[in-house]
Formats: sequence, C-alpha cells, structure tokens
Amino acid sequence: MKLLSGNSNLPLASAISQYLEIPLTEANVRRFADEEIFVEILENVRGEDVFVVQSTSYPANDNLMELLIIIDALKRASAKRITAVMPYFGYARQDRKPGPRTPISSKLVANLITVAGANRVLTMDLHAGQIQGFFDIPTDNLYGAPVMAADISARFSKKDITVVSPDVGGVVRARALAKRLDNAPLAIIDKRREKPGESEVMNIIGNVEGRFCVIVDDIVDSAGTLCNAAAAMKQAGAEEVVAYCSHGVLSGGAVARVDGSVMKELVITDSIGNHDAIAEAEKIRHLPIAPLFAEAIRRIADESSVSSLFD
Repeated sequence: MKLLSGNSNLPLASAISQYLEIPLTEANVRRFADEEIFVEILENVRGEDVFVVQSTSYPANDNLMELLIIIDALKRASAKRITAVMPYFGYARQDRKPGPRTPISSKLVANLITVAGANRVLTMDLHAGQIQGFFDIPTDNLYGAPVMAADISARFSKKDITVVSPDVGGVVRARALAKRLDNAPLAIIDKRREKPGESEVMNIIGNVEGRFCVIVDDIVDSAGTLCNAAAAMKQAGAEEVVAYCSHGVLSGGAVARVDGSVMKELVITDSIGNHDAIAEAEKIRHLPIAPLFAEAIRRIADESSVSSLFD
C-alpha cells in the first residue's frame, strides 16, 4: 500500500507513516499564482492501495479542493483503491436543514469526495453519526473515546470523576466515555437563552458538587459554551473541570478564552494541524491519534476488522 499526505496536517501524516514504517509517497502539491491547486504524484501508484491523509480544517475550502484533486490524480494514475483518511471532516456541522432555504453541505461534500474517485473514507468522531449514510462508499468512523479514556485513567484515576455532556445532543458520546471509566456518573448541561440578546442560562442536570468534572465534546470552535459550562460547574461546587474534545478548531479568540477560563485543562487530539496560538497556550494539551489511525489503515489494507479496535 501507499500513504500520501496533503498539506493540511503533515505532522500527523508523518507520525502515521513512522508507526506503519511506510514512507510517505512523494507528491508535488503546490499552487499557481492565482491560487489554483496543482498536484503531481512523483511515484508509480498503478494497482496500489492508496491512503490519502487530509483533514478539511481551516482553510476548509482549500484543503477540501486539495483532497479532491489528489484523489482525481490518483484515479487517473490507475490506483487500485483510494481511501480518503480525514481525521477531521469539515462541514460536518451542516448535516441537516436548520431552517428554510438552507443547504445540507455535509451531504454535498460527501458527494464531491465520492465523485472525485474515492473508494472508501476513514474519519473520526463525526459530528453526527448519520453522516456515514451520506456517503455511497464504505465509511469507517473511528472513536476517540478509547484514547481519551486511557489518558483520563492514567492521569485522574484517583479522582471522583463525573463525565459531563455540554448539551443534550452529546449525551450518547458522554455516556460512551463514562462507560469506559468504570461507569462514572453522568451530568448534562441544559443550555437555554430566554430571550434574544440575553446571555445563556446554564442548568446542570446531575450532581457535580465535590466532583472532578470531565466535559467531553466532538468539536471545540469558539470555546464559549465550554468556558461557560465550566464556570457554571465551578459555581455549583465542582472540585475541578477539564475538557476533552476530539477536534480543536479553536477559531478567533478561542485560545485566549480557554487560557482565561476556570478550566484546569483542555485536551484536544491532533486531528487538526497546530497553529502558533495553540502551541503557546498554557491550558491546551494534545493527545496523539496517529497510532489509532495507523492501526485502522493497517486493518483496512489487510481486510481485517476495524471495529475490533474498540472492543
């Protein structure tokens, strides 16, 4: 098999390459003066099983086009099978029509990837599980919960842990993590805005007094809800609050917001490439997911079970 990377997250692709002991396939991915993307595969890939590592994170549109053009180049070079390895699937939050005359952009992106020539997709912690059904090709959705649970157990095993979902929609994700932490108790943040323009009211369902609270979520973007939830739990008597999120989008002033919050720590995976503000942040720590993706890639190439990774 061959492993190839776009420009969105080269450190993760290199880590996967080292784990599998397979060198990254040489490719020239560059831009013309008008920002058009040009791709040239510099090795023979005819008849090969090729895995393309590319998160569609910021700049989302550039990275998505890069992925599509790489897939097209591989298809025209007669690769046997092309798997789009997308640690972070951009546009995942647009998975339904929230109002009239609005798109379902995640379905559009799924169609684009399929039509470009991908035969399979490998991703992690989709914002909504049903996005798997948007693809007409096999799609494996890995879970970050085992990696997070191992880290929490190693660092905070002596604490009285309560797993917290930051909203009602994330209860399934929080319950899955709580189950891995010896069936830790669960709490839910009920977030309401009484009137337009008024601040959100955080109601906590469950007991957090004197507990070590672990907020779990899939995407942290502005971090506003996360910081407000942490403040509400501290006010309700929580001992300490940490947050574990799969994808650290962290746009705008999110990093400064986290550093200035009552949270002890925000832990994110390296599904999205770093930027300088995150590297310098005091309260943000990275959790490597290269071994998880490398094992999944190995199993797909060997035609063995991927789901057994989570047994």
